Amino acid sequence: MTEQESRRFEGFERGTDGPKVIVVGLDGSDSSLRAAAYGAGLARRQGALLALVYVQPMVAAGAALGAPVADTTEEIAEDLVAQIREATERVRGIFDLRWEFHTFRGDAYGGLVKAADELKADAVVVGASEQAGHRIVGSVAVRLVKAGRWPVTVVP
Repeated sequence: MTEQESRRFEGFERGTDGPKVIVVGLDGSDSSLRAAAYGAGLARRQGALLALVYVQPMVAAGAALGAPVADTTEEIAEDLVAQIREATERVRGIFDLRWEFHTFRGDAYGGLVKAADELKADAVVVGASEQAGHRIVGSVAVRLVKAGRWPVTVVP
């Protein structure tokens, strides 16, 4: 490799073979649960850490009307952790998988970007949007792909 070629790749390589951290966006939807299963398979085969991320929405309008938004999102996070623990118990002894669960607050896109940056993600896995309006406005997955900062896998 010439000096010019080595300068072009400088700063990109983290000195590892394969991903070390795979971030998966999880919100309890069927597509996000499929994304978690896909990400778990990738992490297991690569020996990577599976970082499951739930982004708690900041719903100011609901809070202003007195709705218990924070309690609801906390319940969702707790339910997701329970589902993850149950799934890992079922495969204990069959598959070795290192995983962590993280919660961030904000909009889904911003929360996943922050998570991927803070956790030094090598890849991001998300489920395809199940909302029809996202075909027009754009989904979180499309926005992550357009950001071009990590390889992004979108699971249907």
